[in-house]
Amino acid sequence: MRYGIPDFKMEKHIIDRRVAQMIAEGVVFHYNSAVGGNGGINVLELLRNYDVLALTGGCEVPRDLAIPGRALAGIHFAMDFLAQQNRRVSNEYLNRASEIVARDKHVVVIGGGDTGSDCIGTALRQGAKSVTQLEILAAPPARENKALTWPHWPVKMRTSTSQAEGVVREFAVQTQAFSGHQGRLRKLCCVRIDDKFRPLPGTEFELDAELALLAMGFSHPVHDGLLKELEVELDHRGNVRANPLDYQTSHGSVFAAGDMRRGQSLVVWAIREGRLCARAIDTFLKGRTTMPR
Repeated sequence: MRYGIPDFKMEKHIIDRRVAQMIAEGVVFHYNSAVGGNGGINVLELLRNYDVLALTGGCEVPRDLAIPGRALAGIHFAMDFLAQQNRRVSNEYLNRASEIVARDKHVVVIGGGDTGSDCIGTALRQGAKSVTQLEILAAPPARENKALTWPHWPVKMRTSTSQAEGVVREFAVQTQAFSGHQGRLRKLCCVRIDDKFRPLPGTEFELDAELALLAMGFSHPVHDGLLKELEVELDHRGNVRANPLDYQTSHGSVFAAGDMRRGQSLVVWAIREGRLCARAIDTFLKGRTTMPR
């Protein structure tokens, strides 16, 4: 929430207020503390020193676009772009990272959803020359068919506040290659597709782009380090396997909740699962619980 969501969408004093409340309630935070892997806190030591571990990390492995030209400079994952801007706004050190800035550039955001919208709003605020968003799905209808969708989430055209600020939206488009000059991105080679994601002959086109942001979602949590050393069982999608009844993993004293268990989702789901996981842990330790559902 601190580094992935822009300040224009959620000011960080809201997070600071909640952290202060949790500290006052007795939570001890250890910052800049990696767990597992080289140089991280030893996982086995944590298991020896604590009765229970709760895995509530994020679903952090981004989906990539393995097409010709991917190695060109100017192509970045959305979270690298967003996190850097949040650090910049907060006057935090960028750790000598190469700056990713949209100023005076044609920007293409590949992927929809909240992350794509956040990239659009950030690029516009940085002074991008133009911003185009590509979505592989066809454009949804302007209004939902309630007879078909109720009680499920209705499928209809939605425009975020960032999209409303000024972006060209292209639907049913597949990026086939990145094109560049002297090692830097200059164009995207695209084609329109049918409802089975097959390219339509004769619909090829190019887009000017000096910055391409990959906002196609996340596949699963990072496996190297913590999860491999814990040897917890994973599900078919690569998330930590734990059922939503007791949130217990294949390792008896290790629990999992939120994106690390269910895959990429919304903050409200992380909050909900965190509370239910805490209730399950309380029952595990004491045999009963008075914590609310």
